[in-house]
Amino acid sequence: MSETNATAPRRPWANMGAGYNAMMQRAEALVPMLRERAVETEALRRLPEETERALHASGLFRICQPRRVGGAELDYVAMIDIADVLARGDASVAWNVTNLASHHWMLAMFDEAAQNAIWDESPDVLIASSFVFPAGRAKKAEGGYVLKGRWPFCSGVEPSGWSMLAGMVAGEGGPPEHRVFLVPRSDYKIIDTWTALGLQGTGSHDVEIAEAFVPEHMTVAVASMAGGPTPGHAVNPAPLFRIPVFALFPYVLSGIALGNAQACLDDYVEATRTRTATFNSARLGDLQSIQIKIAEASAKIDAARLIMRQACIDAQQDAAAGRIPGMLEKNRYRRDGAFSVNLCTEAVSTLFAISGARGLAMSGAVQRQLRDALAVAAHISFSFDAAGGNFGKVALGLPNENPVL
Repeated sequence: MSETNATAPRRPWANMGAGYNAMMQRAEALVPMLRERAVETEALRRLPEETERALHASGLFRICQPRRVGGAELDYVAMIDIADVLARGDASVAWNVTNLASHHWMLAMFDEAAQNAIWDESPDVLIASSFVFPAGRAKKAEGGYVLKGRWPFCSGVEPSGWSMLAGMVAGEGGPPEHRVFLVPRSDYKIIDTWTALGLQGTGSHDVEIAEAFVPEHMTVAVASMAGGPTPGHAVNPAPLFRIPVFALFPYVLSGIALGNAQACLDDYVEATRTRTATFNSARLGDLQSIQIKIAEASAKIDAARLIMRQACIDAQQDAAAGRIPGMLEKNRYRRDGAFSVNLCTEAVSTLFAISGARGLAMSGAVQRQLRDALAVAAHISFSFDAAGGNFGKVALGLPNENPVL
């Protein structure tokens, strides 16, 4: 992709500071390699070892890890910007990077003893997750919890040494408590289930625990990550670690849809500048219908980028001011996360529809970009019916139905 082919702001992070820019430039440097390996990544159904090593060397897994353990501790909007860049090379890689990076951010909110148990061993360790709460069942026990269950969609689990697994602890006469459990690789079984239409390289397999004891300090209540100080606040007091986790959760992944759509647009524009129609040799770029579709797709992508980035910037500014957003605002974050990803999906669908038979070639990137766009949009965080419906309920004064906000 040439710089003259840019159809959107290439570096919206230009004013974020030298350290931030340097990290984004490292991500940009990896894009050509990721594009070259995209077919291999899909075939492996996980990150190639060479790609994993390059990502570790770049520091991208640690973008939101506390500085005190050697992380970059970038602003939360880095989740969008890093994914936007990497997904222009391969959406599966971007999915794993921001997903795994977000767990360093979340670990900083656990009790200091949990942080030490993991980061003292290796600050580079990868932590997978599945936040499907009903999949895990836990009982209180002396000094901790006994956890069991089977969790789907545990992305990047094969190279990870730990997993964050969601569960519900039965309450005594009240509703169950939603809790997140840190579990070492030795305590769970990986079940090879990830054969999918899109995001094939994410290795999002199931994991299963017959029964495992999890010490109290290796768990955290969802209510403790709803905004403001957390159990890890004493050692990680920065605003980054006071952002409400599950209200902002869509933005861990939404930038992947953005970068994937941007790559699809850039590829289409580059090819169409010189492409002619097969039936009459007319230059496709001269067709007004094509020009309008390019404008439509680029407008949706640009709008999505603005929505995603501003949500993250606003959330961090609120955290810095000591303000915890109310329930309507938390649902607005969820609504906008879903809406912006839907814009990206529509943009890719539009571009695929005008790609003709070229778009069908399995040797080309367009078909993969469409499949990946559909796979990202399938995540429950990006269901506008779910997110928009709950926003509407709260706006009308009805009870919130999302229990993790």
